[in-house]
Amino acid sequence: MASIFQKMRDRVSETTKKFSDKIDHLFYYKELDDDFFDELEENLILSDITVDTTEEIIDKLQDNIKTKKLKKVEEVIDELQNIMIQMVDVPVEPISFPVISLIVGVNGVGKTTTIAKLAKKYQDEGKKVLIAAGDTFRAAAVEQLQTWAERLDVDIVSSRPGADPASVIYDAIHSAQAKKADVLICDTAGRLHNKVNLMNELNKLSRVIEKEKGDYQIHNLLVVDATTGQNALNQAKTFNDAVKLQGIVMTKLDGTAKGGIVIPMINELKIPIEYVGLGEKAEDLVPFNAKDFVKLLYDPKIK
Repeated sequence: MASIFQKMRDRVSETTKKFSDKIDHLFYYKELDDDFFDELEENLILSDITVDTTEEIIDKLQDNIKTKKLKKVEEVIDELQNIMIQMVDVPVEPISFPVISLIVGVNGVGKTTTIAKLAKKYQDEGKKVLIAAGDTFRAAAVEQLQTWAERLDVDIVSSRPGADPASVIYDAIHSAQAKKADVLICDTAGRLHNKVNLMNELNKLSRVIEKEKGDYQIHNLLVVDATTGQNALNQAKTFNDAVKLQGIVMTKLDGTAKGGIVIPMINELKIPIEYVGLGEKAEDLVPFNAKDFVKLLYDPKIK
């Protein structure tokens, strides 16, 4: 069976090729002059690394060149990789059970599928799972979750369309406690076009969970679509303001050339990407190692 590293290598070829081509082009420069750094800065930004993180990378790189007395382009490229690895070295908060996960994100990023994949993952680990259909504004969202719950044979707490999401979450928490569920996964609405109301609602849900959680740990996850590039970072900042996030799930990383956003996503938020979606199957939600990903950016052929 292929390792997670091999699977990620094979499935993020679009991202790695785009980035590697840009880095390879820097080897044409024989001197570490202004042209070299201008080219590097442009290439990083074109790879969906934000201006703020790009400037931070360039500043650290120039400082390290002086401190370590680097002279060759090859040495500088290696140092660039080391800097990026340090940027994504954010520890994943360990989960202790029982746990409540509030799953947030805009519509269309794959929240429902991610919830199903997480439920399957925990099931496979022998955990008792309960799902809460907290997106009461979209009847289709509740129906999708109910279909997944039946398919996975897990319990679900839901209510009528338009019901108060906080009441659904409240009922789900007490149901999880009564059934001694190890994991409660809560869906939420994702209507960023009505941002103020949505964020107020998420704040309310967080307060309900905090008040009623009892012995349950809270581990909130944001789902973002890698194909949206830097917009994914903007979404993450907005949701993190409303809900304290412990981790990120990045979907569709297998189908984008915008995977460079992984670096500023972790660096600027200091929140780890815990899982990435590399396909539609349950097993295609895989644990993410950001250090390995940065190495792949430089050499997609790495074993």
